[in-house]
Amino acid sequence: MLDPLDWNAFRDDAHRALDAAFDALETVRERPVWQPVPDDVRARFDEPMPAAGRALAEVIAEYQRCIAPYPTGNQHPRFFGWVHGSATPSGALADALAGLLDANVGGRDHAAVYVERQVVRWFAELFGQPAEAGGLCTLGTSAANLLAVVVARGRDGAKDGMVGYASAAAHGSVRKAFETAGLGATALRTIPVDADHRIDPGALESAVARDRAEGLRPFVVVGCAGTVGIGATDPLDALASIAAREGLWFHVDGAFGALAALAPSLRERLRGIERADSIAFDFHKWLRVPYDAGCLIARDPARLSDAFAAGDAYLARAERGPAGGAPWFADLGIDLSRGFRTLKVWFALQEHGADALGASIERNVALAHRLRDLVDADPMLERLAPVPLNIVCFRYKAPGLDADALDAFTDELATLIAESGRAVVSTLPLPGGRALRVCITNHRTAETDLDELLAAVHACANA
Repeated sequence: MLDPLDWNAFRDDAHRALDAAFDALETVRERPVWQPVPDDVRARFDEPMPAAGRALAEVIAEYQRCIAPYPTGNQHPRFFGWVHGSATPSGALADALAGLLDANVGGRDHAAVYVERQVVRWFAELFGQPAEAGGLCTLGTSAANLLAVVVARGRDGAKDGMVGYASAAAHGSVRKAFETAGLGATALRTIPVDADHRIDPGALESAVARDRAEGLRPFVVVGCAGTVGIGATDPLDALASIAAREGLWFHVDGAFGALAALAPSLRERLRGIERADSIAFDFHKWLRVPYDAGCLIARDPARLSDAFAAGDAYLARAERGPAGGAPWFADLGIDLSRGFRTLKVWFALQEHGADALGASIERNVALAHRLRDLVDADPMLERLAPVPLNIVCFRYKAPGLDADALDAFTDELATLIAESGRAVVSTLPLPGGRALRVCITNHRTAETDLDELLAAVHACANA
């Protein structure tokens, strides 16, 4: 018997655990942004698999002692590393409810399937896709990029000589998608970017013409909506026109930047996304839901089923009953068993509404512009890239260091800032040198957090 023998005692333990978790979230500002896992705690994770169980209260206590105090830190308002989302409490609640429902959203006819279809439709409409567009929830944009490359490649036929294109600033998951899809990394042409880190359309056209002249088969171009480096967005409308002229599949990697469509002041920079054949993006970044949840939308969802539908006998569909509900999501991607990830997305939009979520994105961008101005006004800081969205890249101008030494100093400075517990930043190599990279994606971040960040930069640089 694996269910509780005493449901009331189970409820008491569970409520206490949830209360402690919500208390920690409510007081997140009072804790270090990040702290290393102590050696004695790490040693607990070297223990062998337990043969016998123990009381739930003891397991919860072990979690609270060894796991809860040492998170990545992305719930803290001064976690500025990489592009980490920061979930709301209701998103965590939705995740718990989804776990208790334990729905397999690979297919069949049940409510979770309709929730996912509704969520996909909402975002297809947001991006201006046609009414017949469809798609599915994924682990994240990396998985969605892979699915898109496979769909663009086609299920059958020779793959020799197929080549695709993305900017030099594209995320590594695009290259990985080409490798995993059996095309190889050399099949991906990286196209130069301009001073604003946007793909050069002329260079793209030249590359396509050169490959055709050499007997190769161009098949896809990937545009970026919010590069992970500095937050640049490619000229999507121009890419859509090139793709249409050249007969290429036009895919948009919009991991976090695509959701700028929720913000009225930012929506115009995504012009052309409505012309995409497919769009990949994450909910677990700017939509403020817990990890993990991404999405792939296709202008023609039949292309998804052409690539992934299977005919296992024991999965026969029916016109009605629990085996109904065609098409199944298992026919649109590679997973048959799929969790109910879209419940937390549905919760976020039902609770907060698109307008408030868009306003929180605009707030992140406004804070990034304020940080840009603070950096530009500080004689000891040097900004190394434009700030098109929510990412600011700069370095501390340590005197007397050559280029290599200054890069090493910047790496060490990022580590010292994290170890201080005051903030977390990442680093990024740029043409002007290695930068401290500050990405503002947390809905809790305020102006005072920027002041504290810069104070930590100066303090650690002079420690």
